[in-house]
Amino acid sequence: HINRAAKQLLSLGDDEDITFQQLFKRLNTDITLNELIYLEHYSVTERNTEFKDRVLNIQFAPLITEGKTADGVVVVIRDITEQQRLDNARREFVANVSHELRTPLTTVKSYTETLIENSAKDSMERNFLTVIDNETDRMTRLVKDLLTLSLFDYDKTSLNKAAFSLPELIETIIQRVSIEAEKHGHTLSFKKPENMPQFFGDRDRIEQVLINIITNALKYTPDNGIINIACEYKLTDVVISVADNGIGIPSADIPHLFERFYRVDKARSRQRGGTGLGLAIAKEIVEAHGGTISIRSTRGKGTVVTVKMPNFSK
Repeated sequence: HINRAAKQLLSLGDDEDITFQQLFKRLNTDITLNELIYLEHYSVTERNTEFKDRVLNIQFAPLITEGKTADGVVVVIRDITEQQRLDNARREFVANVSHELRTPLTTVKSYTETLIENSAKDSMERNFLTVIDNETDRMTRLVKDLLTLSLFDYDKTSLNKAAFSLPELIETIIQRVSIEAEKHGHTLSFKKPENMPQFFGDRDRIEQVLINIITNALKYTPDNGIINIACEYKLTDVVISVADNGIGIPSADIPHLFERFYRVDKARSRQRGGTGLGLAIAKEIVEAHGGTISIRSTRGKGTVVTVKMPNFSK
């Protein structure tokens, strides 16, 4: 069954006879009825595809009977061409502005450092210059993060994949953040798994993801907190989790955590030097490895961040 709006959108004639499989193969959508009804455990599945110069968003939802079985599939198709065009224009604008900001920020930084070196200690002038220097560093971090996201947006980021040990990487990161953890009395716990196969991926990018997650756990856990890190294989997937007993996240904020510039506590995040882009970058990196990143949290009890990635062979 198909309504007239869908027929017009998909350029189907009134008398055209076409099956579900034929239609979505024509739309270059890699999905079958079996996947929707049996393999997806009755969850809603979403795909974006291009069709005749249009960008379509397609949502598949199984029809569940009273006997808790799937009796069919309802498909909702939206034309998001204009939305995609505006998104592309926005991304291009952000990329261009970020690129143009790099040179003046470098100039401000170098001049400020020179003035600080030639200013009297404990003077008001030196204090003002130090503030300018710190804010320039924050702006530089923001521009760097925006440029990283722009590379992912335009598929210009190539992953330098090689085999490496994830447990050893995690131990290296723990050593790097140990001073900050000790300063606040935090306990960092990681039980290194034995005989774990090497992971095939971009070590630097995965390190970027894990540093972001672990430092967030340190920032948003009150003094004398506990951060537990785990790494294991489940079938062909590697699963890394970072659990803390920190302040937690309100349930209303969780769906928005991977949005760019989204902050749960805006004032506190800025105070701590955050750009609001760390989790967005982490999501892009994990998805580039074919994986997923998710967050579970209870306000006042803590947060668990889980990264799951397939370990494709070389």
